[in-house]
Amino acid sequence: MAQSGLSRRRVGTSTPTPGDGDTFASSAPSPVGNSNGRTYGGGTALEGGGKIAYDPRDLETEGEGKSMPRLTILEEVLLLGIKDKQGYLSFWNDNISYALRGCILMELALRRRIGMVKDSARRRYPLPDRLIEVIDERQTGETILDEALKMIKASEKMGVGTWIDLMSGETWNVMKIGYQLKQVRERLAKGLVDKGVLRTEKTNFLLFDMATHPVADARTKDEVMNRVINLLTTRTTTVPDSALGKEGTQFRAVRAVCLVTSAYAASVLENALARLGYDAREAALSRCDDILAEFSAWPFGAREGGAEAQQRRRPSSGDGSSSIAELLRLARAEVGADGTEDVSIEIISAVLEVFTRMDNLL
Repeated sequence: MAQSGLSRRRVGTSTPTPGDGDTFASSAPSPVGNSNGRTYGGGTALEGGGKIAYDPRDLETEGEGKSMPRLTILEEVLLLGIKDKQGYLSFWNDNISYALRGCILMELALRRRIGMVKDSARRRYPLPDRLIEVIDERQTGETILDEALKMIKASEKMGVGTWIDLMSGETWNVMKIGYQLKQVRERLAKGLVDKGVLRTEKTNFLLFDMATHPVADARTKDEVMNRVINLLTTRTTTVPDSALGKEGTQFRAVRAVCLVTSAYAASVLENALARLGYDAREAALSRCDDILAEFSAWPFGAREGGAEAQQRRRPSSGDGSSSIAELLRLARAEVGADGTEDVSIEIISAVLEVFTRMDNLL
């Protein structure tokens, strides 16, 4: 018996042929290539048809970031004071807070954000009493620096010494108590955590728990300490490159001076010199004292040798005078030929003059 059933007729599919004026496009998006060999679907921003959001302020500071160091002067001074394993500063150090406020002004001056008020009559006043103003409102990208810059811009013009006192909270004027910058050390430590230099831990101090920040990147701290030691212990007439910052950094010599003098004023310099012997450590502190005296005058090195210079705590170190002279030459070269009219770098000398009046340096 023959099997019967339904059978389906097979019909060949015909492919349409476009005419002379017809074109056919595939329904799938054509891939778009790039120089890396990757392909992306059509219609993406990488194809050029879309828009990408960006912050215009990033473009303004793009060129500046290449000449700025990874760590600010504030962060380097704090790093010298923090104990490697414990992760906190000495409880007996009451000078670092005041010194850090001076570092804020120096860092803003080195970044050309603030300067002395251009007034020919200002030379009649001492350096700490000369008024300062904002000359560039662009943000720096550092929270504490931007906060201080905004505060200086919005307030009346005041001198360097007054600003350091107000930001430290050392004022009897209750109307200006709002100028105090709070939790500077803790905020700097958190910034170093974000940069991978420190890490955060919780430590129990018997009655309370406190967040501590031990050193996570020992090489970064060693690099800062080596720069300080090489600058204060060199016996050659030239300043070694190892005592200065990274090649290409703006104001390398001036920044080296700011680092050692700020660490000296903050009472953390001896932490970096702990690996030296007693005589070498005393000689390094004496040389730092000489550097502070030379750069606390404006122009750099224009101090007057008199009774005030002889009343310093340590005698002048004669074996380091040649290296200090070379450091002065490098700093003057960075400032430029018309350095006496550099209203930003003049603030550096004013801050260092305030440091010379601190009780721990008298």
